[in-house]
Amino acid sequence: MSNQENGMPEDMQPWRELILPELLSSDTIRELHAAIESEWDSSRRSACQIAAGRALWKHAIHDPLAELFAGETYMRNVYEKIKKDRLNNAREISGVIVAVRTLWFDSKLEAALSSFGGGAAQVVLLGAGMDTRPYRLSCLKESSVFEVDFAEVLQVKTNILEAAANSKDEHQHPIMTAKSVRRVAADLTEDDWLEKLQMSEFEPKKNTVWVLEGILYYLSHSDAMKVLKSIADKCNLTHTVLLADFMNKQATTLSNSTFHFYSDWPDQLLPSLGFSDVKLSQIGDPDAHFGLLQDPLNLFNKLRNLPRSIQTHPDDGTPCCRLYLLQASGSPNQTIS
Repeated sequence: MSNQENGMPEDMQPWRELILPELLSSDTIRELHAAIESEWDSSRRSACQIAAGRALWKHAIHDPLAELFAGETYMRNVYEKIKKDRLNNAREISGVIVAVRTLWFDSKLEAALSSFGGGAAQVVLLGAGMDTRPYRLSCLKESSVFEVDFAEVLQVKTNILEAAANSKDEHQHPIMTAKSVRRVAADLTEDDWLEKLQMSEFEPKKNTVWVLEGILYYLSHSDAMKVLKSIADKCNLTHTVLLADFMNKQATTLSNSTFHFYSDWPDQLLPSLGFSDVKLSQIGDPDAHFGLLQDPLNLFNKLRNLPRSIQTHPDDGTPCCRLYLLQASGSPNQTIS
């Protein structure tokens, strides 16, 4: 049965031919992405690649702004990888990790906000990059969102949103779903990022969800630990939820020059910092699957079936590169388990 027969709109069908929005070819958007290519380092540019993943997995993720944040180059590059994987009948299609990770963070963010029992809450996106949650998640309607990243990243993001708002195509107009969004220019490797956040009307004693998606492993060990400890300390003031992904040591070897911080046992690390309730998931687990991993012999299932202490796969000797998805929380008068 075809997707159309199933009632799936044509533009939501998986892996249809790549059709880019007209706005991507405008002078304004082209100039912004040209500056990204020439001026940003690999860690900053990765935000565009992640956005391309969200855009091309549109049958799973609703993100109408992702194509604009990705830019034409990354859209075409990721599309070609997906096309090649499909032709080769690959067990894992390019971008599936991005799709599953995005949906995991979305679902846990919604659950965390619900756990507060209603009322206003804060959501902090550290290393926000080209994150579009304030424009696509209805669960943020009562939440104040703070996007923290380098000044140049936030400026380009603002410029792209302005170009979209001024577009003749109403479908490209950004519609904010969060109560409010504040952009905080700060460097997480400096000691003043928390101070800058509070200067932007962040309230330390207000219920807060901290979202660290695709950021920790770009930091040095000392910087990552300081960030995590700063968040853990908030558990002494208010109900605090942390959502973060961690690489194990083997995963960082994929690019030693890019990835630095790792934790083989983040579910033990976080309680030692002050979180009382910690849950770990891996790609392919029941809460990190979303029906996107169809082949039972995919890489992620192979890894999940091995003890986490094993560093190399016994079948072929390849490194066991794992991405851990962590949900942790704490509050005043908590009991650490």
